Amino acid sequence: MSVGDQPIIIIKRIKKVAAGHHGGAWKVAYADFVTAMMAFFLLMWLINTTSPEQKRGIADYFAPASVSETTSGSGGILAGTALGKEGAKQNGSMSIIQDASPDSRHPDDGKSTDGAKAKSPEQATTSDLREALQKREEAAFASAAQSLRQALQDMPELAELSKNIIIDQTPEGLRIQLVDQEGRSMFNTGTAAPNDRAKLLLRAIAKIINKLPNRISIYGHTSASAGPGGKADGDWTLSATRADSSRRVLQGAGVDPDRVYQVSGKATSEPLYPDDPTLPGNRRIAIVLLREAPVLPPDAG
Repeated sequence: MSVGDQPIIIIKRIKKVAAGHHGGAWKVAYADFVTAMMAFFLLMWLINTTSPEQKRGIADYFAPASVSETTSGSGGILAGTALGKEGAKQNGSMSIIQDASPDSRHPDDGKSTDGAKAKSPEQATTSDLREALQKREEAAFASAAQSLRQALQDMPELAELSKNIIIDQTPEGLRIQLVDQEGRSMFNTGTAAPNDRAKLLLRAIAKIINKLPNRISIYGHTSASAGPGGKADGDWTLSATRADSSRRVLQGAGVDPDRVYQVSGKATSEPLYPDDPTLPGNRRIAIVLLREAPVLPPDAG
């Protein structure tokens, strides 16, 4: 065999590659998961710590603000109408109300199809005003009641007297009652002058009264005697005098005398506990922030 006939030997070496890592995609997914969990727990914490008013404010912040509440093409104060009566834009609120319910009038006689008289714009405005003022007053009363309860909790000298306070809303207005408890009265027996406990509570109530413009009525109540007869002649004088003494304490704490609408004694005629008029809780002073009638235009009907 000649030199040129030698076989060619090809050696193939298989290179072994060590197992590498799986890339960094899992790190991104894990980071997204941790971020989402952190946001979730932060949301849970915010929901647990914020008040209902703050939640409402946050919801209003994210609410869409570009939606117009009217169909007039303008969501502003004038709602597409003009200030004056002359000119091209002379249509006022009357046309808006008529256009809002085109089927409520007959095309010939202009009368309502159901026989009822349609509301005039003035009547609609008056009704809306009354409703808005009523809602505003309800919110003010609720805020005042909450402020008083908070004051009773924040002041150590008042915290133990919180059981002597009853706050509720009546058709007459926001009622705050200073109620006697067994062994803890607001007035010494048979006397008309409030004791130190009652004065502390009356001064705290005066701060709440001064935050609102409403007039106030003050009523005195007594409990029935355990013997026969129930209602003594002196109860009328005693309850009225105690109400007047409370008025003087309130005015001394800064309540304007012009805001006092009525001071009267009711003796045992309206017991807090009708089933047992002799209970100490029937002896009380009721201070009512009166609901005020809205101020309306002279021609409003």
